[in-house]
Amino acid sequence: MASWFYASQGKQQGPFPEGQFRDLIAQGVVRPDTLVWTEGMAGWQKAAEVPGLIGGGAPPMMPAGGPPMMGSGGYAGTGSGGSLAVDFGILEFTWRSIVLLIGMIFIIPAPWVFVWYTKWIVSCVKVPARPNLSFIGDAMTLVPWYFGFIVLAIALGFIGSDILSNLLFVAQIVLYWLLIKWMVANLASNGQPLGLSFTGTIWAYVGWNLLFAISIITIIGWAWVAAAQMRWFCRSVEGTRREVVFKGSGLDILWRGIVAAILCSLIIPIPWVYRWIMNWFASQTELVPRGSFGA
Repeated sequence: MASWFYASQGKQQGPFPEGQFRDLIAQGVVRPDTLVWTEGMAGWQKAAEVPGLIGGGAPPMMPAGGPPMMGSGGYAGTGSGGSLAVDFGILEFTWRSIVLLIGMIFIIPAPWVFVWYTKWIVSCVKVPARPNLSFIGDAMTLVPWYFGFIVLAIALGFIGSDILSNLLFVAQIVLYWLLIKWMVANLASNGQPLGLSFTGTIWAYVGWNLLFAISIITIIGWAWVAAAQMRWFCRSVEGTRREVVFKGSGLDILWRGIVAAILCSLIIPIPWVYRWIMNWFASQTELVPRGSFGA
């Protein structure tokens, strides 16, 4: 008997047996636009897009190999793939983002507010065969880096040398690189660390940032650099039997970036634009069996 999951307000609900899940549909708890997932599906889909789910009929057919086995830490690796999905409520996003902004302005609470916000946004990401994605990093890890950088910035500000200002810029890039490695290493599923690591080198990270800065001069070239950088970032995530790939193109990023900039200038649409952009990036990020992409 199939077990079903659905997403609600950025939280994953389930598993539910087939009969109980059909009751949730009948009660209107699971709507046509609700993201759902069951064993055998490649990724999260809207309920209306699953054949036979809304309006009766048979559930989607399972692959010949059968559904993935469920264990205490989540689903055993099956080699199956699928795209990511993001689901969160606009109201929740808005108030959480305001709290994050206030925390950053007051400087001292920044590490704690940042981790609090990251835990929430990561929980809104739905990954095929990885239930209840979460972030288990601790804010105290960031405290030495964060306040150390602030002290360095203040000290170099008193000295006022151009060379030292460049040194501060380099230190900032290194800290961003370390932040990425730390965040990837602290991703978990059902409370269990995924064992992922970010293997991109600091030199590659610096190179991509320099290339992006130079591409701004071309007005539109930055979008293709951003797409290539995303592919590099995904290739650099290791520790899983599935390969992370980004399939979005520079043209896709360019026109969405232009639309987003126009809408964000109106202030009010910002939450909707942010969710739209995140959903697109998630839909273009897929998990595939290693060696099956780009061959």
